[in-house]
Amino acid sequence: MEYYEKNTKLSINEIIELSNELNTIQDLDILLEKILYEARRSVNADAGSIYIKVNDELVFSHVQNDTLSRYLPHGQKLIYTTFRIKINMHSIAGFVAATGSILNISNVNNIDPNLPYKFNSTYDDISHYKTTSMLTVPLQTINGTIIGVLQLINAIDANSNIIPFTKEDEPIVMLFANNASIVLQRAQMTRALLLRMIRMAELRDPKETGSHVNRVATYAIEIYERWAKRYKLNEKELQNNRDILRMAAMLHDVGKVAISDLILKKPSQFNAQEYEIMKSHTYLGARLFHDKQSLFDEIASIVALTHHENWDGTGYPGYIDIDSGQPLEKDKYGKAKPRKGEEIPIYGRIVALADVYDALSSKRVYKDAWDEDSVMSEIKALSGKKFDPELVDIFFESHDFLKSIKQRYPDIE
Repeated sequence: MEYYEKNTKLSINEIIELSNELNTIQDLDILLEKILYEARRSVNADAGSIYIKVNDELVFSHVQNDTLSRYLPHGQKLIYTTFRIKINMHSIAGFVAATGSILNISNVNNIDPNLPYKFNSTYDDISHYKTTSMLTVPLQTINGTIIGVLQLINAIDANSNIIPFTKEDEPIVMLFANNASIVLQRAQMTRALLLRMIRMAELRDPKETGSHVNRVATYAIEIYERWAKRYKLNEKELQNNRDILRMAAMLHDVGKVAISDLILKKPSQFNAQEYEIMKSHTYLGARLFHDKQSLFDEIASIVALTHHENWDGTGYPGYIDIDSGQPLEKDKYGKAKPRKGEEIPIYGRIVALADVYDALSSKRVYKDAWDEDSVMSEIKALSGKKFDPELVDIFFESHDFLKSIKQRYPDIE
């Protein structure tokens, strides 16, 4: 998200309206971005982060920093890595998670040494940023279960000076955090359901892991966002489509659950008949979303059906009826006429690129991961053949950020 104009503190009514808006966001990661952005805006915080509770640890999940973002080239995003900290009394975030209490610290560099927690300046040292004031609040459910921690950094006054967060800021942020926690819990349940579907596919095809689909989905929405801004899509449409695309991209290969193990797990090359059966996973996946109840069903169907189409018309399955598997339009050989160029929906073109990038970059039982230079050379060579040339340009523009996504969703050995 772009940084916002400072000194625009929100009223209680605006926070309640924002809470209703959060209810429209379905994807977990996009919701976390929005929660952090709006929480910062509610109290004029220059920076902030969100930690999500996983067992007895906090996972550093999202970070935003307006000051550091201003030094980036236009259109580039802040690159960060994830890490975990134990929930205990020794760190600020760990203390808040352990106790369920709020911490409003006017200067983290002058914390009383008799207190159990202390400030870790490692991130400041690496980024050359100076954290001063910090407001840290628990994210907890109605029954008091801690699901994460929201940390806001460096309150800014009307003259752009760093000041402490006020006592009046505390109930505002707590109200926002409490409302956001309800929506966040729902989004976590949605993500869990999606990952259960992925695990079903993983039982059939070991390549379809949660890490793989999370990376593909995150690559896809970054490419989509840049593409949408080129075409000046309005912000509401962009964010709505981005939310839905992320979930749809996670399910791009869900149709493989219908493919026989004899084919799916065959260690050698497919024969012609086996290859035709394998290609059917596209329309079989699309068929799962055929009874369309929402825009998600529409986009998920498009992604499943078209993510193996090629820009030059050499992909599959082409123009095909997803119910019968029979061609809607035939080529000179009597097979389904392939889609090519802009006949392929933008969502399918984006996921095709994201999927191949991750497949080449990742280790599999049958291959080692390619080095990054080889991956980049291959994608460049496939521009105008397999991939939309414009999307390849966007991919190269955002490559540094895309590389950082791998660290957020590592493969589990």
